[in-house]
Amino acid sequence: MEKETVRSKIILVGLSLSPLFINNRFLTFLANNISNYGKYSIIKMKEIEVPKHLRQFMLEGAQETKLGDKKGAKKQYRYGNLHIREYDDKYTVHMDKYDPRSDPIRHLVWDAPEVLIGLAGAVIGGSKVGSYLYNQNKNTKQSSVFSGLIASLITGYAAYIVSKKLKE
Repeated sequence: MEKETVRSKIILVGLSLSPLFINNRFLTFLANNISNYGKYSIIKMKEIEVPKHLRQFMLEGAQETKLGDKKGAKKQYRYGNLHIREYDDKYTVHMDKYDPRSDPIRHLVWDAPEVLIGLAGAVIGGSKVGSYLYNQNKNTKQSSVFSGLIASLITGYAAYIVSKKLKE
């Protein structure tokens, strides 16, 4: 096993097993030095869970946001590339490659590709069904448009769900 791979596993194991070590300085350090950690695969780590009874924290300067999948959280915060979700009993923290507030396109491509796949599925599915129905019976333009919209909702949602499951 390469030296960098071993080091990345040690870092990840240390992070996932020790929520007590997470403090504001550590999270600030990660947010400010993300490019240094890219080669150690820390960006690909799963979310860190911090039980509220062990550690009550919130970064100074973290902003509440609506951006991101809430996954049942009460609130969400962003601090640079950090995405923090607050639940009743815990916080979850993960690092995005790109901050959606400053670079939304890269965030969609690298951190949330399931949204783009869902949109592509909606456009392709809706246009195919709508054009097929319109070509079959040119007198029912309204119904083919309506059917295309319904098909786009269904295919877009299905593409989003499937790609989200594959991402996990």
